[in-house]
Amino acid sequence: QVQLVESGGGLVQPGGSLRLSCAASGSNFRLNAMGWYRQAPGNERELVASITSGGSTNYADSVKGRFTISRDNAKNAVYLQMNSLKPEDTAVYYCNADADVFRPFRRSRDYWGQGTQVTVSS
Repeated sequence: QVQLVESGGGLVQPGGSLRLSCAASGSNFRLNAMGWYRQAPGNERELVASITSGGSTNYADSVKGRFTISRDNAKNAVYLQMNSLKPEDTAVYYCNADADVFRPFRRSRDYWGQGTQVTVSS
């Protein structure tokens, strides 16, 4: 079993910055790819950024050049540095992880955090 907990969301003015963190906990697991998704009211949940276990990254076109995803494998954590924030970045941001779980049987699953609200407004 894997639990993901996000933190770092909040209210920020346009042009400001926020850093989101996501920590994975549990037992008998190994994290594979991780990512950040977001969902605004009335919209579908969309992938913002992803990072593989080896550190390769992908970004949605809307955030390229402004957001940076990173991870700390020793801490089982993933981060999203968000700069030059815009009102359209307002959404609930969710941490996602693909993980191998070894008890009671080996299996691979997607896990989700509870979400953290990011609001960009003047």
